[in-house]
Amino acid sequence: QVQVVESGGGLVQAGESLKLSCTVSGLTFRDYAMGWFRQAPGKEREGVSCISSITYYADSVKGRFTISRDNAKNTVYLQMNSLQPEDTAMYYCAARSKAYCSRSWNTDNNQYNYWGQGTQVTVSS
Repeated sequence: QVQVVESGGGLVQAGESLKLSCTVSGLTFRDYAMGWFRQAPGKEREGVSCISSITYYADSVKGRFTISRDNAKNTVYLQMNSLQPEDTAMYYCAARSKAYCSRSWNTDNNQYNYWGQGTQVTVSS
């Protein structure tokens, strides 16, 4: 049984940092591209970043967020710096049963096979 578990969310002030973690079990982690998504109240889920042998970022987080992975620990991370109130959302981790991020990594949620329950990030102004 595959499990995807996010952690590291919380309440921070604008300009501060958080590091999210996502640990996956029940699959061969290195064979999966991993994505981070977020969904704010009343808005659609949006792609934040994807990592395989290369990385992709949404324009809104480029230069502030960094995705990384540790295949030995079956974990993907999202380091978030210079957080802003507009970054407030539930953050989700997702696993794609391909070893690469597709060009539609952030627009086609159906390509991800497993999702976590999310971790809340709230940024106060």
